Amino acid sequence: MAGIAIIGGGVIGCATAAWLAADGHEVTAYERRPEDRYASAGNAGMLAFPEITPLARPGVLTSVPRWLMDPLGPLALRWRDLPALTPWLLRFLAAARAEQVERSTAALGGLMRSALDDHQELARRAGLSGHLRQTGAIDLYDTEASFRAALPEWELRRRLGGHNFEPLTPDQARALVPDLAGGFARAVLCRAYWMVDSPLGVLQGLRRGLGDRLVAGTVAAVEPGADGVSVRLADGTARTFDKVVVAAGVWSREIVRGLGLKVTLETERGYNTTIPEAPVRLPMPVVFADHGFVASPLSDGLRIGGAVELAAVDAPANLARARALRRKARRYLPAIQETGGTEWMGRRPSTPDSLPVIGPHPHDRRIVFAFGHGHLGLTLSATTARLAAGLLSGTPAPAPFGIERFQ
Repeated sequence: MAGIAIIGGGVIGCATAAWLAADGHEVTAYERRPEDRYASAGNAGMLAFPEITPLARPGVLTSVPRWLMDPLGPLALRWRDLPALTPWLLRFLAAARAEQVERSTAALGGLMRSALDDHQELARRAGLSGHLRQTGAIDLYDTEASFRAALPEWELRRRLGGHNFEPLTPDQARALVPDLAGGFARAVLCRAYWMVDSPLGVLQGLRRGLGDRLVAGTVAAVEPGADGVSVRLADGTARTFDKVVVAAGVWSREIVRGLGLKVTLETERGYNTTIPEAPVRLPMPVVFADHGFVASPLSDGLRIGGAVELAAVDAPANLARARALRRKARRYLPAIQETGGTEWMGRRPSTPDSLPVIGPHPHDRRIVFAFGHGHLGLTLSATTARLAAGLLSGTPAPAPFGIERFQ
């Protein structure tokens, strides 16, 4: 029997492994396909500390029918996957009630309060440096009406998260981001956003610190026993550990079900294009709020991506969505070239209420869950690592995030 197993080698799993290793624990992290570029590597690089409002909220629900009419719009649904997605969608509708939105926002706001400090501590533990920078971010609104409709959400973020915002005119926005040549009606500046230079670089840095403790292999089951918790791989091999952290993104749901528990977890698939030599210089991310995507300046290049596609985890990618986002971005940043760059699709593991699952198995505290972060995986990776390490040491679980809510 040996140490702690981490199921999942994305940013959540690797951050947790790095945190535990710095505490002197023997850790082994399992990743099904380390060479793939999952959401941990393909995100916008934003530490989105102000984004504490859940995806399910009344304003979003009223926009859903219009969005679904556009197959390349901010929200798409693969209709053939609708039967499998129905339980998630029903809970999503229930989570949009005003009182639940308030509770979810307060819970995420509580997590975010320590997120920056946690990132700085994780960097110290993992030997990373120079990758964090405060940039702020600008949200653009095409019409005065959409700007007015967004103000209640910004006020909620200010009230429950302490994140101030500044309404801007187009001229004020262009003074901050001169390359914004296209038309829009209003903008909002929030200075609380930070960035990493490269999401892939952060993930690779965390993995380098693990060395040969990151093992390639698909975990088929986690099996608690009297002498420890066994991790069984798809090839039939098994190893027994003292404790286990399940941080395998959307693939965590099969492990959870094998442990006799339930979880409502699906993928919000996102698309992007990364342009290494883009003729656009952005001092901060620009969010195209009416269209659900962002242009983000990374050391890897200009990354244009976002939106949500609800589909089965193994459904083929529809890279026309990445190209559609690029075309839309050129309305505001016309200097972006029409072709070139690398297109990508990733799977955000999402719960209906936008709250991650962070907590112990209800009947076996040797097993801790850490998955379901949706759009906030990178942002909450260090905080989740700290909480998971505490849970393994007996710290009480943060109640809003327990898996009990799905039982």
